[in-house]
Amino acid sequence: MALSEVQLTLEYPLLAEPEMNKVYIYVVDRDFGFAPNPFHGVCTLATCKPGIRNKAKVGDWVIGMGGSRLNATGRCVFAMRVTEKITFNEYWSSPVFRDKKPIRNGSFRMMVGDNIYFLHPDSNEWQQADSHHSNTDGSPNEKNLSTDTKSKMVLISRHFYYFGNSAPDIPAEIIAEIGFKNGIGHRVYDSEKCVRLTTWLESTFGFEVNNVQGDPFDFQISDKRYSGEGSKII
Repeated sequence: MALSEVQLTLEYPLLAEPEMNKVYIYVVDRDFGFAPNPFHGVCTLATCKPGIRNKAKVGDWVIGMGGSRLNATGRCVFAMRVTEKITFNEYWSSPVFRDKKPIRNGSFRMMVGDNIYFLHPDSNEWQQADSHHSNTDGSPNEKNLSTDTKSKMVLISRHFYYFGNSAPDIPAEIIAEIGFKNGIGHRVYDSEKCVRLTTWLESTFGFEVNNVQGDPFDFQISDKRYSGEGSKII
């Protein structure tokens, strides 16, 4: 006797279609080399953008476009394909990412380290290391802490392009094709929608992958702190 469709589904459940990779695009308002942090051979997004850090998966792209404050509208500040996703505690405790911990009296690269959060094992409260997101006296900045810890995830890329102040113009027709416009928040696209953009990046700059092509726009004021309000630096 032939099996019914219901019986077939129960005995031989249909395999779910694999989820399509995504491309997350947002405007970089401040570029200190902190978020993202492209130094020490790995690009990391460990602060700010909790919505992206929560949702993005391995294989997705995160792309930062220049904004008006940087006088870089239409230019690509960075692009990272997520190759790993870990928690704050895993990031903090890993010897692999030791150089990402900030040293505020060190070089610019060390000043802007983004490995700054962990949950205290006794109090189970978030700890914030002295960093670009702390108060000027090194104490925790509660506004930044609250925003950053809305996601406990860190995005890691070992396949990235960081251009900083050498950010190239993305061809206008590619921007028009995906319909991206500078604005608050981030936009999410299926990878198929952005294939011309990612192909352009890979074909044009493939030989520069995993290198820092230019200093961050705000690198010369790396000793400053972000207040947690608008674009106010203190």
